This record gives sequence, structure tokens and C-alpha cells, in this order.
Amino acid sequence: MNDEDESEELTYAATGVDIAESEAATAALVGAVGENTGDYAGLLDIGDRYLGLATDGVGTKLLVAEALSDYSTVGIDCIAMNANDLVAAGVRPVAFVDYLAVDEPDERFAEQIGEGLAEGAERAGIELVGGETAVMPEVVKGLDLAGTCAGLAAKDALFPGRADVGDALVGVPSSGIHSNGLTLARTAVTREDDYTDPCPFGDYDTLGEALLEPTRIYTDLLDPMREHGVNAAAHVTGGGWTNLDRLGDHRYAIDDPFDPQPVFDYVQEAGNVSDEEMHRTFNMGTGFVAALSPSDAEALAEAVDGRIIGHVEDGDGVSIRGLEL
Repeated sequence: MNDEDESEELTYAATGVDIAESEAATAALVGAVGENTGDYAGLLDIGDRYLGLATDGVGTKLLVAEALSDYSTVGIDCIAMNANDLVAAGVRPVAFVDYLAVDEPDERFAEQIGEGLAEGAERAGIELVGGETAVMPEVVKGLDLAGTCAGLAAKDALFPGRADVGDALVGVPSSGIHSNGLTLARTAVTREDDYTDPCPFGDYDTLGEALLEPTRIYTDLLDPMREHGVNAAAHVTGGGWTNLDRLGDHRYAIDDPFDPQPVFDYVQEAGNVSDEEMHRTFNMGTGFVAALSPSDAEALAEAVDGRIIGHVEDGDGVSIRGLEL
């Protein structure tokens, strides 16, 4: 529990994560090393196929795991955040390597992380082919977990990568907060409560357990999306619903999104977070979106247990629940 004024409206930037500054830093890095191919994954032409690579970590969700002494699910998050980005590009994930940095070795949490990685690999249908553990007490406080996922795609299997005006948008539910926006969620939850406090919603024992709900893995969407001619797909991660801008310079009108899980309502109320900030930070119940011809949209929605949530128009920006993002 912290001493912050509970009436103050929380924003992601105020809690220490400024999306605009992050994007500017990323642009500077890309400008220095050169642009790569792909919005979600780096793509390398290896002849008859593309090799896709994605790298990501778990982020400050690790601090919730530390508070509960429960690292059993963060390995799933690590694989999910990488594998899902490959899926958004139309690349099938095949292999994963992890990187665990610690201030001091601990067999207990290392075993739990390993179990989570194994579970995540099974869910994603990929192989764990190696990893690295680094002990760096002067660099790392506690631990950090990241990884890299490799995938393959035939040249005609990649999604075109850009939505067309008139496309329908098919959404697939998330499992909860996933592994983005945890800095804002943690700050909100700990204004008046602790991670170990009983959870007033869902089947969770504690609030921390609700925040640790692992990220859904979407590799099962890949074949149906290819079969139904998806033009482009978005993994709704950091930046929330503004991720749809990666589908092209259009306007994305979301008419029927999935309802957010109760954890989002709790975070919003506890942190006095605006509707706009919630949708710019979190997935708000929808973790993956595909753009395709309206004639194929119903069939895809049925195949992936999703639904048509909106459509693509001329213009720019994202409109959802009466909000303009």
C-alpha cells in the first residue's frame, strides 16, 4: 500500500511509463541500426521462406510475482508476448530461448520460472532450445526475464500486413491484463490495497493472483486466419487499442468489443483512471484483432471463438466505446 493521494487521476506516464517518450526512443534506436521488415517481428529472407524473430520480456509483472513469491506463471507470459507477435505477422513460432538476469541465484524461483516456460512452450506448440542465466548484482535488482522466439513462414503465408477500407475486424478475447500496463495496474491496486488482500471478483484468492493471470497464447489462430484470407492482424499489447494503427493508415471503428474482465474495472476505479487512458494502456478484454474481407469475417469469427467487433473506414485513429484514441 502506498501513500499516494487516492483522488488523483492516474495515467501511465505519471506512473513512469510515457508511451510517447518510449516510441521516440525506439525510433532513435531504429534510426541508428536501420529499419527492419515487419511491424511485430523482424523478417529475414532465407530463400523459399522467411525467418521471423521477436523478442520481449515480462516487464513489471515480475514485481507482483515477487510480492507473492509466485513465479509459476511468468514464463508463460514471456513466451506469449513473443509468440503472439510472430502470429500477428503470419509467422508460425517454432523455437524459443530465454534470458534470466538475477542479482543472486535462487533455485526456488528458477525452478518456478522453468516450469512456466515449459507450460508456455506446450501451449504455443514450440520447442525450448536453450537459454542463459546471468548473475549481475550491480546491474539487476531482483530479476528480469526476457526471451526471443523464432518462427518460419512460406513466402506466400505471410499476411499482406495492411488492412483495406471496408474490411471487417474480428476480435478474440484476452485472458485479462496480459503482460502490459502493469506499472499502471500495480500503482492503482496498491493505492489502498496490497497484492495479498482477498480478491473481490472472479475465482482469484488475492488481488495479486488476478494481476498474474497469464497472457493468452494465440498460435491456434494462425491456420484459421490464413484459411480465411486475413489481410493484417494486431496483437493488442503496449499502447492498448492504438495498436490497431499498425494495420495501416485508416480509421478503426470498434462497434462491439468484448467486455473487459472485472480486473480492469477494479484497476480503473482504484486508480481513478480515465476511459481514454484505460484503452490506450490495456487490451480491455480483446487481445487479438484480425482485418479481412466482410464476406469471410463470420466464418473466421466462428473458427476462432471470436466475433466481428468493428470495421475499417477512411480516416485515421481508433473509435471504441464512444472514445476517440
